[in-house]
Amino acid sequence: MEEASTSSDLPDDLLGEIITLLPTKDGARTQILARRWRHLWGSSPLNLDCRGLVKRRIQLHDVVSRILTSHLGPGRRFWVDIYDFVRVGNTLNELLQMNATVDQWLGSPALRNLQELVVSLSCHIVYPTALYISRLSTTLRVVTIARCNFHDSTVQGLRFPQLKQLELESVRISECSLHRMIVGCPALECLLINCSFGFRCIRINSLSLRSIGARVSCPGGNELKLGELVIENAPCLKRLLHLDRNVDGDHLHISVISAPKLETLRYLSNFTKISFGSAVIQGLCVDSLAAVVRTVKILAVDMHVLSLDTVIKLMGFFPCLDKLYIECSFHSFQSGPTNVWRLLKKQNRIRYLDIPLKTIVLEQYRGTKSQVSFLTFFVLHARLLEAMTLGIRITDNSEEFLAEQRRKLQLENRVSTDARFYFTTDRYIRNYWTKFVQKTEIVLT
Repeated sequence: MEEASTSSDLPDDLLGEIITLLPTKDGARTQILARRWRHLWGSSPLNLDCRGLVKRRIQLHDVVSRILTSHLGPGRRFWVDIYDFVRVGNTLNELLQMNATVDQWLGSPALRNLQELVVSLSCHIVYPTALYISRLSTTLRVVTIARCNFHDSTVQGLRFPQLKQLELESVRISECSLHRMIVGCPALECLLINCSFGFRCIRINSLSLRSIGARVSCPGGNELKLGELVIENAPCLKRLLHLDRNVDGDHLHISVISAPKLETLRYLSNFTKISFGSAVIQGLCVDSLAAVVRTVKILAVDMHVLSLDTVIKLMGFFPCLDKLYIECSFHSFQSGPTNVWRLLKKQNRIRYLDIPLKTIVLEQYRGTKSQVSFLTFFVLHARLLEAMTLGIRITDNSEEFLAEQRRKLQLENRVSTDARFYFTTDRYIRNYWTKFVQKTEIVLT
């Protein structure tokens, strides 16, 4: 096979970087492209992702071991989930042996200078994994650890001077060890605590953190789990997200003492209490408008009952809010307030220019009277509105339904002539607090 002229002009180190960006199987296959390519994969930075690497689980152990033994390049990324090679009927001893195998892999010379590590074990038993991770800690920049148990003694020496992103998923760890781990990451920018337990409170004092996400729900009803998140000093923090869903949320008290750059906030109306200094939001009720938070521009909330009065109060508390994402519960379109307002009364409370919203996203739109009244208020009053996106069922995606909603929402009378209105047929508006993913959209105006 002849070498392509475009590739022959590129130096080996650049081709190696390109190979590293490919999935593991595709990167290995480049060895058959041409004579020059035969040695490149073995000397390129190793991107070893065990997911989908083999067709039969029984082959995974030998394949991964062979790659780690033969590969000469530096380690770049290693992703392994113990369940990729678990079979039905595995005994506890077999699971322990598999975990020990992962430990051996982490100690392989091929993973020196590793930058990204995702490791998921099989059960909450203490393994020497933390010892191997400590050997890699000086170079790691992204770490995800799942289904692991950290003892205080194993965490004490861990320090990650270059780590930018840390996720702990279904991890048992004590409060003191968790704080010690966070303090040991002086460059950390993104922290995700996902269904982990063994601690009650997280206190954040970080000069580098930009994003914090927390999902409280965890396995085992008797386990100690997160109940309080305190942002004591986070001068760079921009995103603070409570990631549980309304149907399975756990109560969480978020206290923001100092986060002067906080722009994006997501919380559950029924399960979150948020304190900004002396001001408190309990559910969706603001206890006082004497204090306001002007930095928050993006707000994502779960609303058990869709309420116009509540949103108006939130806009008063967050006066610079320009993007509002609402996830509705089942009850919000089965019952609730009509959201019909007395126009003169509302105009006395909020002027056209007092509505800062530019983007409104509503999940599970069904065209009920409550939803229509809620949205029509912004159609007729939000002069800065740029986009309104509504999530509908696939069965509602018809010309008749869309024409009816256009009439109900009075789109012809919209006060913002540049506003665009969309329907999406996605079942869920995924990642709606950071970016809106649209599979199919229909532009109404």
